[in-house]
Amino acid sequence: MDKESNLYTFTFAILMVLIVGTALALTSELLQPKKKQNAADKKMIDILSAIGVNVSRSEAESMFNKYITDQTVINNDGQIVDGTAFDIDVLFQHRDKTLTDEEKKYPFFTAMKDNQKYIIVPMAGNGLWGPVWGFVALEDDYETIHGAAFDHKAETPGLGAEINTDFFELPFKGKKIRNNDGEFVSIEVKKGGAEEGNMSQVDGITGGTITSDGVSDMLYNTLKIYNNYFSSVTIQNDSTTITSYNNIKENEILF
Repeated sequence: MDKESNLYTFTFAILMVLIVGTALALTSELLQPKKKQNAADKKMIDILSAIGVNVSRSEAESMFNKYITDQTVINNDGQIVDGTAFDIDVLFQHRDKTLTDEEKKYPFFTAMKDNQKYIIVPMAGNGLWGPVWGFVALEDDYETIHGAAFDHKAETPGLGAEINTDFFELPFKGKKIRNNDGEFVSIEVKKGGAEEGNMSQVDGITGGTITSDGVSDMLYNTLKIYNNYFSSVTIQNDSTTITSYNNIKENEILF
């Protein structure tokens, strides 16, 4: 074949495309298990960070198994349903506009640290330039925040991107998602700063109003679903406490 001909040039180009394309496809396929493991490790690291446990990728799985004692999935009504919490991608679910509220599943993780129980809730929402997401850990009263970890894809550096810094995350500790009357209020990222003494507000990010509002919406829209479940658990715990107290008083009378 004449190497100077157009036929040779086109044939050579097609062969190279086929060879390189095949090689890339095979490489991508071979790396799939590694990519999945890296994604799983990153997720474990993010979950544990909500309770203040910072680990490396190499120890992510062992530490996850050490601290996470249970995984639960609920539906939109707060009822427990079948499913594996870790396998649910809340960010993908948030983006999938074909899913109805009734079809969505809401995972959470139960953790034990220093003999204290925590509930870790994943969430996803919208920032200024792209999605934002995070994990919030609640204490065993199901209303007090123990810790929070947030992240983003493309928020503005120095502004909305600050949501994944200690400056933004640490003030969430000790805040409450219910008011003094036990009503759900979520946590508001307050523009201009949280009101003094308000246990359900944190400071917004100066210059990052849209991102701050996005985090507020994400918290409200997510936590209101979980609160349906938390409320039922709280009522059950209160009933158990009352029953135990009555049994003790009865025994005091008998003896």
